Amino acid sequence: MEKKNLDAILDAVKTAGVKTASALKSLLAETEEKAQAPAECLTARGRIEALFDAGTFMESGTFIRRADNEDAFEGVICGWGSVAGRLVFAFSQDYSRAKGALTEAHADKIAEIYRLAVENGAPVVGIFDSAGALLPEGTKALAGYSKIMKSVSMASGVIPQIAVIPGICSGSSAVIAGMFDFIIISEKKGRVSFNAPFAVDCADAGSAAFAEKSGLASLSAKNDGECILKAKELLSYLPMNNMEGTVEEENGDDANRLCDISAYTESGDTAELVKAVADGGRYFELNTEYAKEMTVGFISANGTVCGVVANRKSANDGVLTADAARKASRMISFCDAFDIPVITFVDSKGADVSLNAEASPYAAELAKLAFAYSTAKCPMVTVIAGEAYGAVFSVMGSKAIGADVVLALESAKVGVMSADRAVAFLWNDKISDTVSRSELEAKWDETQGSPVAAASTGEIDDIIDSAELRQRVCGAVMMLSAKSKCAPARRHANMPL
Repeated sequence: MEKKNLDAILDAVKTAGVKTASALKSLLAETEEKAQAPAECLTARGRIEALFDAGTFMESGTFIRRADNEDAFEGVICGWGSVAGRLVFAFSQDYSRAKGALTEAHADKIAEIYRLAVENGAPVVGIFDSAGALLPEGTKALAGYSKIMKSVSMASGVIPQIAVIPGICSGSSAVIAGMFDFIIISEKKGRVSFNAPFAVDCADAGSAAFAEKSGLASLSAKNDGECILKAKELLSYLPMNNMEGTVEEENGDDANRLCDISAYTESGDTAELVKAVADGGRYFELNTEYAKEMTVGFISANGTVCGVVANRKSANDGVLTADAARKASRMISFCDAFDIPVITFVDSKGADVSLNAEASPYAAELAKLAFAYSTAKCPMVTVIAGEAYGAVFSVMGSKAIGADVVLALESAKVGVMSADRAVAFLWNDKISDTVSRSELEAKWDETQGSPVAAASTGEIDDIIDSAELRQRVCGAVMMLSAKSKCAPARRHANMPL
């Protein structure tokens, strides 16, 4: 080849922006070297490295560059690796690269990771830190958001999805994060909101405290590193996909050990009752700042991971508010999607009787809760630990609505209404100089408010002593371990001959 032809080819390659592999690697190394994170924060690469087991991360689309700048790489790092030995896919938006601006190619990288995650049946961890779309791309960038939204929605209920927010997550990015199963936000720099704080005249809007109180964020941590640690802990409770079934693990806690519920009876905090039942007393609680009268989370019961839904009597008397119903519904829906057993602990003063509740609208939120329980096919065990009156008894995992096993403690109170309301409504005329209101209330509890009446009609399977609660719950979960799997196929009945 003549030298002039070779020179022409090289000039054409240079004009087209084509670089050698070594040049691209050098350019990427320079980009990474320039990346800096605020104090107590990690770079996008640092977050990825903190998430995955050492040396296991494999990056995809590494050298994809922005269309408007051939020397700038797309503002998202994507790939896969292992977390505690299990396959996980992840993307980490890089604020140091043009403020993590979302482009068409940026969205394509994330969509490709989702394709691989769904086809391989493995969770996705999304780390959000972007100032928004790249404005010069216009509708291409907006379509990119739509493409990610579709990927997330198609993966919902198929693989677990955890959003980690160590930086900015606003506008359409907040919508995408809201579509994930769980959000973990950093108290240091994390912000998640559709509208900018100045637009709603609230400087605190989108902060970790704000997001937790609104129910958008499931968990918070003081900085990036702790957010990643919580994401890894949460992953340990979740199955790889909706076909794997709940996590089973070796456990050293005796399923038959006696259960001490004194911490619960003294405080009224049902979380203490959950810990008394759980293996090693470990309860991974979620959404602690939202609807505190309801507690949800994960435990292990004799080595089987279970979801927990429980009224918390120590907060607002455990009243079943609209927010509490919504919180419980979402937890049940997630567990059912991934065949995780649900253990319900009931102890509530009753329904929310207020105008604010009706404006929620209250009936619609209770309808969602009833729908979640009645359509769930995962194993369900209910424990009536305290009060279960009226609609609370009906919608909080009753046998008639779909629970497989319902147990009640001997001290439980079950009925159409509480003793004080029942006496005021039905027996008020019996109060006299010789019969006091307190005596009538005690009689109501003994005859109409005890779990015996419900047990006699089959709505409660057994009335048990609190000491055997762990044993009975673990036994029920073990018995139901094959519930959602296909029943054995029958060739034909065995005809009597």
